[in-house]
Amino acid sequence: MSERPDNTIAIPELAVRSAEEKGVLRILAYFDIFQYPLTKQEIRQFIPDFFSDAKLEPVLKSMLLNKIVFLHNDFYSLHDNPLLAYRRKEGNSRAKKLIPKAYSIGNFIFRFPFVRAIAISGSLSKDFADENADIDFFIITKANRLWIARTIMHLFKKLTFITGHQHYFCMNYYIDEEALLIQDKNIFTAIEIGTLLPVSGYQTLNEFFEMNKWSSEFINATAKLDVPVAIKKDVKPWYKSFSEWAFNNRFGDHIDEWLMAVTTRRWQKKNDKGIRNKNGRTMNLVTGRHFSRSNPGAFQEKVLFLYKQKLNDLKLS
Repeated sequence: MSERPDNTIAIPELAVRSAEEKGVLRILAYFDIFQYPLTKQEIRQFIPDFFSDAKLEPVLKSMLLNKIVFLHNDFYSLHDNPLLAYRRKEGNSRAKKLIPKAYSIGNFIFRFPFVRAIAISGSLSKDFADENADIDFFIITKANRLWIARTIMHLFKKLTFITGHQHYFCMNYYIDEEALLIQDKNIFTAIEIGTLLPVSGYQTLNEFFEMNKWSSEFINATAKLDVPVAIKKDVKPWYKSFSEWAFNNRFGDHIDEWLMAVTTRRWQKKNDKGIRNKNGRTMNLVTGRHFSRSNPGAFQEKVLFLYKQKLNDLKLS
């Protein structure tokens, strides 16, 4: 999903808005950044307080009547624009074709050394794919082996450029077992956590979701742990066991620290040169001993800034 900074909102002035209406507007405003209208079920899913259908239905009807929100093809939006619903349906259709491939690739990535869990992230985890969609993965590694795991996986990714399949292996966010708690506590990270699609490493992912129950302060979404049994069976091939045994020592500790330092320096040079990715965003890697995440063009900060602007427009800040 791509943001539209110029997508302004025009909402009729009302003397009083209920807490329920404000909740609906807040979540629609967030997804409006991505031109992504929501179904009634999704609105209920993402509002922090639990809304039954009986409670939400009259609120939505009233907002429709007063032209505060608009409905096209079962999708609610802040704009009376049926093209948004059409765009979403097209993106949902492409996502349904791509998600099985994402599960297959995720299970393959799980076989790499020191990988403890894999989940699908990004727009695909929200059931949307545009014409040039990537497959993004959230990866949890063994404690203090993140940088060995990441290096091996990114060396493999270089091979995928030969066949033109690099966009299927966007391994953008790594944490290890020492950093299961996400420190950035905001609506952006809450929605990213709440929409992850678990692939492998069920037990580790469950621990991750337990550690991040703070996300319920922002959304009511629960992690999608109802994955097929076949996906829950974690396969550990012999080469994964052997390589983990070989680096399960102080030498492995030193190698991991060295790879972190090398990677951080290399990415800093890219930032200093202003190198941009295929979308024209400046490349940025946020690193630490127990985490690594790409943040091209300060994307998270940009989304939060746009969200604050929309709340101001709606007089909800």
